[in-house]
Amino acid sequence: MIIDAHSHVHDPVHRHIALLDEAGVDRAVLFSTRPHPERATDLASLRREMSVLDETIGGQVGGPDDHQAARRELSSACAAHPDRFIGFGKVRLELPARRIAAEVEREIVSRGFRGIGELTPPPDGAGRIEPVLRAAADHGGLPVVVHGFAPTTAGDLATLARLARRHPTVPLVVSQLGGLNWLTAIELARDTPNMYLELSTANIVFAVRLAIDELPDRTLFGSDAPYGDPLLARATVERVTVPGALRDRVLGGTLAELLGL
Repeated sequence: MIIDAHSHVHDPVHRHIALLDEAGVDRAVLFSTRPHPERATDLASLRREMSVLDETIGGQVGGPDDHQAARRELSSACAAHPDRFIGFGKVRLELPARRIAAEVEREIVSRGFRGIGELTPPPDGAGRIEPVLRAAADHGGLPVVVHGFAPTTAGDLATLARLARRHPTVPLVVSQLGGLNWLTAIELARDTPNMYLELSTANIVFAVRLAIDELPDRTLFGSDAPYGDPLLARATVERVTVPGALRDRVLGGTLAELLGL
């Protein structure tokens, strides 16, 4: 089974399905999203969508209506295509720990989602995810995915590694291979048994090769679609691996084990 470990809701959803079909991808982990760059028709409209992305990854909190709309989009896409999408739900990091625990119960576990993410703490604010990790542990070790590209800092990656070691039953996935700090991300994950690296939007192919070599059982193929492309992301993994068990694990086997598929 080929599983894209990182994608966001597309509008319309059928365009995402077509991308997965083209890439030969069986299923995709699906996150909610406020920005929709795939809706853009020109530079001005793309700038508007990307400004929302900048707010989101910078840790700025949208209004309740924004969050509810994103959740509805995610639930609708997963309900329409349960054979293709694996839903992960997002929680608001600005809430007190007790409310975060309640949101994990209500918005993720009760809805049948398989994990939590993609979380976007503000720069140098990765410590805010600890209440989420506690809640994930309380529900049998739900996987937690955290944004890894800029503005995530090297200090944030070190914080994530410390928190992962503090909550060893929770698989903590750093997305986008840690962005520009990919070498630090690989080093930290290598020494943290429950820390995983998702490989989308890597800047150089060598980074993907090194990550897989160092973490053969804890690297995950992902596209970050619509920002990335499933076909190209899969081709990158296949470019740095040979056919066989290792490639199969990276392209979906490891994630299937984590999710009990």
